Amino acid sequence: MKKHLPTQLIVGLGILLIGGGIVGGEYFLVKWWPTHKAAVIKETLALTPYKDDGLGVEMQVAAGINKKVEPFAGGVRIFSPLFWSIGPSLTLTSQPNPDQSAEFTPQDLAIWQTDGVQHELPRYHFEHTRINDRDAVLIWQYKNRAMLLTGRVISPDHLVEANCTPGNADEDLYMQACDESVRTIKVAGPPSPPPATPGVEEIPPNPAPAKQ
Repeated sequence: MKKHLPTQLIVGLGILLIGGGIVGGEYFLVKWWPTHKAAVIKETLALTPYKDDGLGVEMQVAAGINKKVEPFAGGVRIFSPLFWSIGPSLTLTSQPNPDQSAEFTPQDLAIWQTDGVQHELPRYHFEHTRINDRDAVLIWQYKNRAMLLTGRVISPDHLVEANCTPGNADEDLYMQACDESVRTIKVAGPPSPPPATPGVEEIPPNPAPAKQ
């Protein structure tokens, strides 16, 4: 005659297994997951060196983006391929500066600043700044179903443009990776003069008084 496990024992084992699963889930959520997430963020944002003498560019690229490099005429694409979707990427292009100016023109700045309103571009934001002592602009916008950060840096020798997007990866994390990478761009060539202080006019020194 076969013996059957008592119903109370079966119920007790079920409660024990369910309780163990709940405790394990709590440990995963409270202990392991935050630590793992912090490690992923740190690894993704770690800056790695990149230099291209042909483009006249040196910079630090976030490790989460800097997985593969594909040069093309006049530029390079640095990206992290994903099998199932579009991964984050950074595209650099460089061209000679024909008038050797060290700053963008007020006309160009005005166009970039108002493009968001003029063309009703979603999530558009413009910043005029300096990057490693070069005049620069940063433009954020939503394009091709993903955020895009465009950085333009000017030197007397080069006009450099960087386009960085998270693709379908974590937007918050990889937009931070894009921002931190683009702000490290160093453009080769002679140093740019310091920007003029708005509203301040340089007055030449008084000539020496004539001798009597």
